[in-house]
Amino acid sequence: MRDGNLKQLIRLALREDLDEAGDLTTRHFIPAGTRLKGAIVAKKPGVVSGLDVARRVFRAVSPAIRFRPAARDGDRVRRLQPVAWVDGPAAILTAERTALNFLQRLSGVATLTRAFVDAVRGTRTRILDTRKTLPGWRALDKYAVRCGGGLNHRMGLYDMVMLKDNHWEAQADFQRAVRRFRRAKPGVPVLIEAKTRRELDLALASGADIVLLDNMGLPKLRREIAHVRARSPKTQIEVSGGVNLGNVASIARLHPDRISIGALTHSAPALDFSLEIGFKER
Repeated sequence: MRDGNLKQLIRLALREDLDEAGDLTTRHFIPAGTRLKGAIVAKKPGVVSGLDVARRVFRAVSPAIRFRPAARDGDRVRRLQPVAWVDGPAAILTAERTALNFLQRLSGVATLTRAFVDAVRGTRTRILDTRKTLPGWRALDKYAVRCGGGLNHRMGLYDMVMLKDNHWEAQADFQRAVRRFRRAKPGVPVLIEAKTRRELDLALASGADIVLLDNMGLPKLRREIAHVRARSPKTQIEVSGGVNLGNVASIARLHPDRISIGALTHSAPALDFSLEIGFKER
């Protein structure tokens, strides 16, 4: 994420929590001059992501807060493991929830991604995300996917062509359209989604760099992957739709190059963290 965009996102998040009145609890119930020290602790095992974002939140509230990471983004952490130490003025309590909100969402995405990556380990298949991200958080969500060992699909509509079912309805001559695009934008990858053999053959004839086999059961996937390998060995094969931790290994054993999974960013459970003042490592 561009630095300016992240600063703006942090400002919006803090504004949401503080509004005009600020932190009434800390201001009126914590004695002036109080200094605090504690740790951000993982409440469950998982993969951490977002430590630098959390640091920036604390610093945005008060430059006097010191934030010391005790882990690195991408690390597996165990239950009750500190991932960062904080000390400084009582403004730590003002920043607490916003910092933890960033950390828990991003770590949840990284943790779910790592589970999928582990499930396909030993195969040729790589795990990718999609554009199903929280609006305004895309760069952060996709960063968390990388922390979990996954790869990023296109960042937006601007860096890859992805022709899907609605495009099939609106464009009668894919081959001509793709040739025209190649002349206009050489080097930009073209992915074409296919749900049927007819669509798949049109995608291959159009010269797709990547064909996306969408929402197919294992028997059909096996046939279509073999068809692509025989007809166009250099074409990348992506599988998407209906992928979960129960079936991803079986799909990977069919040897697609990529599996894209929207759930990595739209359905990852948050990884719970807490700020514990006075925490001593157990």
